[in-house]
Amino acid sequence: MKNHDLVDCFTLHKVRYELRRAEEGLHYAWICLDNPEELNAYTADMLKSIALALRRASCDRSVVAIVLTGAGDRAFSSGGNTREYAECYVGRPEEYRQYLRLFGDVVTGILEADKPVVCRVNGLRVGGGQEIGMACDFSLAQDLARFGQAGPRHGSAPDGGATDFLHLYVGIERAMQSCVLCETWSAHKAWRLGLLTEIVPALRVDGTLVPSPLCVTDRWQDYGEWKQGAERTEGEAVIARGRVDLGPLDEAVERLCAKLVGVFPGCAMKTIGSLRKKKLEHWRRNWDSNREWLALNMMTEARAGFRAFHEGAKGHREVDFVRLRRLLAEGRAWDDDLLREILPRSG
Repeated sequence: MKNHDLVDCFTLHKVRYELRRAEEGLHYAWICLDNPEELNAYTADMLKSIALALRRASCDRSVVAIVLTGAGDRAFSSGGNTREYAECYVGRPEEYRQYLRLFGDVVTGILEADKPVVCRVNGLRVGGGQEIGMACDFSLAQDLARFGQAGPRHGSAPDGGATDFLHLYVGIERAMQSCVLCETWSAHKAWRLGLLTEIVPALRVDGTLVPSPLCVTDRWQDYGEWKQGAERTEGEAVIARGRVDLGPLDEAVERLCAKLVGVFPGCAMKTIGSLRKKKLEHWRRNWDSNREWLALNMMTEARAGFRAFHEGAKGHREVDFVRLRRLLAEGRAWDDDLLREILPRSG
């Protein structure tokens, strides 16, 4: 039989590729973003590795399903690596356009994979991480995970998939809320809204698994909303006493993947392909123009937002939005003087 891999061999950069046994002669391909010290934020080299790993898993005749996840228990992925953005792409739209081609290869690789793709959400899934996750066919999450977009607060637009996919999951109003206001959702709320296949507890306190103490789980009308005030303080204290156990998440992923073994592969992929078309219709129609705009935006708002996030102290990583709006209302140009006036001040 012919070898249909894109390349015969490749080196992975901060991405792990592993075949796990499903049945005799059958496997699940696990692709793991391995940059936990930066919340599995992906670099250009990581995007290359993910795209090549997806292609290899897609071509492997023994693979039943692809599991896409992140290392550790803090994050699936926080999205693009803002350190690399600030150092390599700010003010360089032509370079960023090529970077975005790599990101598009990953999203397209998921949407056109010849195997089902399962997102194992081991923690935070925001920004481009959320967009990659939504491209997957199934998403299973530990219930301490958070979900959302960050673009309009940090100088970008969620045009790497969120504006194409999110409304298909949760409706246009909720998509507006997430994409424009950049408010994060708990795993419980994301499940209630239809964004996730399944959620499982991950916090073990005194040996017992308990649901996330940071969100409401006992009132359906408020299910998944973040607790506030004293309730939130109490929840944070419970988390401090416990430890994260991803064993139940791995068991849930294993159960789902095992179910995929028990269906006709051709019929399953035709069904998945038909459902993927709704995402692909939006993605193919919009990605080229979105990539062009995102690249040009590196000269204005992204230039400011990514620098602010990279250079600002923790808790002070956003520009002065009020000052920016006033300067623009005065007709000021996007020049170095404007940037100095709106970027966070050191110290």
